Amino acid sequence: MAVYAEERGAPTLVEAVPAADPAPLGLAAFALTTFILSGHNATFIPDVIWVGLAMFYGGLTQLLAGMWEFRNRNVFGATAFSTYGGFWLSLGIFVVLIETTKLGGALSGPADVANALAWFLVGFAIFNFYMLLWSTRMNTAVFGVFLTLQITEVLLAIGFFLEAHGRANNGWVHAGGWMGIITAAVAWYTSAAGVVNGMSPAPVVPVGDPLWGRLPDFSRQRAPRQRRTEVTQ
Repeated sequence: MAVYAEERGAPTLVEAVPAADPAPLGLAAFALTTFILSGHNATFIPDVIWVGLAMFYGGLTQLLAGMWEFRNRNVFGATAFSTYGGFWLSLGIFVVLIETTKLGGALSGPADVANALAWFLVGFAIFNFYMLLWSTRMNTAVFGVFLTLQITEVLLAIGFFLEAHGRANNGWVHAGGWMGIITAAVAWYTSAAGVVNGMSPAPVVPVGDPLWGRLPDFSRQRAPRQRRTEVTQ
């Protein structure tokens, strides 16, 4: 958008600046938070440290990235980042409520907590599944993020369902933790590629081609430029 503003008789051109790509930031926030929680599930990182990341980096930062993707007319990125920002915020506040208020007695014990977490993951696995299908129109790296995340969520859901039915330490949550670490690594790679490729006139780090079709032109455009208007004071 170009706007002419007249001040003291001299016209001034004000040019709107396109927004930068928020995807590398959203992916970095997702990767680090996933790595810390997955390290806990894999039993080599202590508990609780991930909660702060879930609230602010994985949660708030990803939510902001999703809002900026709306600005860039990227419906896929906006939906993905906003949803997983909500995922981390929801998971973080759930744990805080469990530890501080016991949810007013709504959950009777560890079995209820495990069952709740399992259904929570099932819901997000359903969302992630159709996003996985549509990620084939993005690039191979983004597809890899959603593929490894799908496996992670399914493994964790199975593990928590088994825990809810009395099979603690069944190994599925542990396996989900290690799969989550792989997910984080793929997301970090995709984030790093987005940063350096966004700083270069030509791609430097490969992310692969879409596996199916390609995005329509309007989905790759920035916000539409408005026609020039003249503003006088």
